[in-house]
Amino acid sequence: MPSAGTLYDWAWVDVAVPRTRGRLPGVSMAGFRQRSPALWDITMVAYPFVTLFVDLSDTETAIHDAHGRTRRGSVVAGLLPGDFRAAGRRVECLQIRLEPVAAAAVFGAPAELSGTVVPLHDVWGSDAGRAEDRLRAATSWDERFAVARDILGRRLHAAPPVDPEVVHVWRRTLASRGRVRVDGLAGEVGWSRKRLWSRFRSQLGITPKRAAQLVRFDHAAHLLAAGHGAAGVAAASGYVDQSHLTREVKAFAGLTPAAVAEAPWLAIDDVAWPASSPARRPVNVAART
Repeated sequence: MPSAGTLYDWAWVDVAVPRTRGRLPGVSMAGFRQRSPALWDITMVAYPFVTLFVDLSDTETAIHDAHGRTRRGSVVAGLLPGDFRAAGRRVECLQIRLEPVAAAAVFGAPAELSGTVVPLHDVWGSDAGRAEDRLRAATSWDERFAVARDILGRRLHAAPPVDPEVVHVWRRTLASRGRVRVDGLAGEVGWSRKRLWSRFRSQLGITPKRAAQLVRFDHAAHLLAAGHGAAGVAAASGYVDQSHLTREVKAFAGLTPAAVAEAPWLAIDDVAWPASSPARRPVNVAART
């Protein structure tokens, strides 16, 4: 892993990633700085994370959600926000991805965030402005990452913990890439299916079944972006057939598998979020056809 502050060439944007040292559990981050004055207009879709975009640009970046609403400045995109777009010029931002377990502590109301894109000020109040001021005052990406870790770490340690049973089910869902049965997970933690469903949704803002679908879609989308054919991706990701994969991709991304394979919002993941890249871990999938 390159050191913090290392900048990468990705078409029109430089990307900075932090050192692995000092990472917070369930939290990953990357910094982005647009090099050209051209309009940045990129479509993004659901990840199995709650995403915090801290806008550090001289002019506010606009986030357009699936319902036609426009948010400016720093925002929080909850799980399953639907399609949304970021647009601006000379964009500079810190993007922080939080696993739902970490997001529950950092934001405190994951159920209310699910399916939404909301201004950070609506979630953190005056703390949002203070956080932005500290990050803007930092003179390097190294320093910004350290400031972000301090802000998030304080919230993580101050919040009441998520039920260990819920944490276990989320971790199993992520590790299996969404190929789990809810009934089996309930049995693992000694809960009824109904209790698991209720506690998981109230604490993470999503049902266990929907979480598994989202994780499975994310894995399939990255395989498509890595150049694997749809039929092989469907088999490797646990879909019944290619038609099933197509329906799920359209439901989560509003795109066909072929369009997802060329989506720019995935192309940067190999640099900014290498742990999510199938190219960096063994994957049993048919060759591209």
